[in-house]
Amino acid sequence: MGNSVYHINKGINKSIEFKGLKAQYIWYFGGGIVVLMILFSMMYFIGLPSFISLGIIGIAGTVMAVKIYKMSHKYGEHGMMKELAKRQLPTVVKTQSRRIYKMRMLQ
Repeated sequence: MGNSVYHINKGINKSIEFKGLKAQYIWYFGGGIVVLMILFSMMYFIGLPSFISLGIIGIAGTVMAVKIYKMSHKYGEHGMMKELAKRQLPTVVKTQSRRIYKMRMLQ
């Protein structure tokens, strides 16, 4: 009873990572693949030759994968959300009068 061995899970609170993709970028990659499959099936049903369809899908898939991997390495787990939030902040706050500041001083 005194010789029990307990293994500690050292991966707690770490972000999910798969082949270099982190967190939400795994979902973006999966969604991109689904969109490419739908695009290929649409081109097939239209009657485009299969080799042309495969070429278009192959090029689009390569571009998509490169872009998503770049974003994953550049922004990381939360960086893209922080970048989007930073863009919504105003760079300058302009006011036409000092009335609001005078009211604060009187209180």
